[in-house]
Amino acid sequence: MSLAEKDEVSVREIERRTSTNAPSEESKDKDDELLALDVRAAAERKLVRILDWRLLPTIVLIFIMNYIDRNAVTAARLKGLTQDLGLSDIQYSTVLAVLYASYVPAQIPSNMILNRITRPSYYIPLCVILWGVTSALTGITHNYAGILTARLFVGLPEAAFYPGSIYLLSRWYTRKELAFRSAILYGGLLISNAFGSLMAAGILSRMEGKLGIRAWRWVFYIEGAITVTIGILAIFLLPDYPHNTRWLTPAQRRLAQVRLAEDAGEADEDVSTDSAMKGLIMALKDPKVPIFMIMTCSQLLGLGFVNFFPTIAGTLGFSTTVTLLLAAPPWLVATVACCINAWNADRTGERFFHVCAPWWGVILGYIIGVSTFSIGGRYVAMFLMACGYCGFALTAVWVSNAVPRPPAKRAAAIGLVNGFGNLGNLISSYVWKAEWGPDYHQSMYIGIAALGFATVLSIVIRYILVFQNKRLEQEELGNLHGAKRERIEEAARLEGITFEEALKRKKGFRYLY
Repeated sequence: MSLAEKDEVSVREIERRTSTNAPSEESKDKDDELLALDVRAAAERKLVRILDWRLLPTIVLIFIMNYIDRNAVTAARLKGLTQDLGLSDIQYSTVLAVLYASYVPAQIPSNMILNRITRPSYYIPLCVILWGVTSALTGITHNYAGILTARLFVGLPEAAFYPGSIYLLSRWYTRKELAFRSAILYGGLLISNAFGSLMAAGILSRMEGKLGIRAWRWVFYIEGAITVTIGILAIFLLPDYPHNTRWLTPAQRRLAQVRLAEDAGEADEDVSTDSAMKGLIMALKDPKVPIFMIMTCSQLLGLGFVNFFPTIAGTLGFSTTVTLLLAAPPWLVATVACCINAWNADRTGERFFHVCAPWWGVILGYIIGVSTFSIGGRYVAMFLMACGYCGFALTAVWVSNAVPRPPAKRAAAIGLVNGFGNLGNLISSYVWKAEWGPDYHQSMYIGIAALGFATVLSIVIRYILVFQNKRLEQEELGNLHGAKRERIEEAARLEGITFEEALKRKKGFRYLY
């Protein structure tokens, strides 16, 4: 038996004892057994493996359906939605934009709620079920007012998912693990653009007139029903927080808490004075957060082509089915590129270039798009454009790294950045106008300017983090008071070390830039 196998056997034996013993002082001591040096590494690998095989696949699957539901309107447009509902070009753009009118403001209170409740395994799946039902109901609309109302109410429950998922990941994974896992999550969005197009192509080509119903209506019925089913399953699959997840043993829960405490040198828990409102105020007072907000808005304006990707593919001049099939490969390539980019970001600890370099690829794609009308050139540009989302996949991760503690502040910051940032998606609904097609040169010029501005703001954030790291290096060991001292004392208690040792470890923390 190898040394690694012996470690695994030891871990299983300890977990068995800690899960079967009755609560007592002795069992509390046994909760620390996975922290012993001889089993710690194997126990930690097993814990991360459990999360990777249970938490990640669940939220990736939800995210796939999240964007498939959101972008169903663009696919349905290819098969008569605008004609059947009598929508003008401006009305269609408003239908796309109105989702963000509810999606954007709802993200901030949603993440604040998520930080205060104890069971995200109920909260997130409930929101998934609600948006699945509302998306399905979009198929019964018969006029502009009806589809406008449906899309407005799709945005409310959807607001809980992406920022909530990033926050949930940050409560389980360390800084050096988070980027790759978040990229896998965001890969769900990229895959959804590929498989959403393939699913829509199948429905639109085979369901026309079935039961007397137009094919575009079947898109909403079928995709909404799948989402509801996944939401129900997620109740049993998603974890809560490290201190109260029911399908982990007490020893594993203890280990999960200690891992995060060691990562930042203080406990990943709010103290009694860290309310949701105080977290919001702390986030707004941090100069990095408003800059992140504007940067993300500008970034998503530059990446606004995503809501019109089937339309852009349609400019290549092929049939509806072929157009939807051609829209899939760029997103499959982007998914692989996203994971590689995030893996390297975790390995190196670097953030700026891993976020910005994919945008520069989009700028190159736009330049190709405005320079040629050839099918090959424009299709290559579509690949570069799709890969631009590799940068956005790491944006919330960078926010989480730059605003690590306390959790109330981190939750508010993620909600603020992603919420305000999605105003860029709302604005982009009016940037890719049909009257600017089929070349969309004006849209691409706006995208180039927006991504250039986002790059400048990212440089500012990078220099702020460099300055803060230098200040940390000069910080004295003493003179710690209040909530900050409480969190470090809690970290020391979790790790079974003295306050002075925890304080020394805290000095090793640095922001990632």
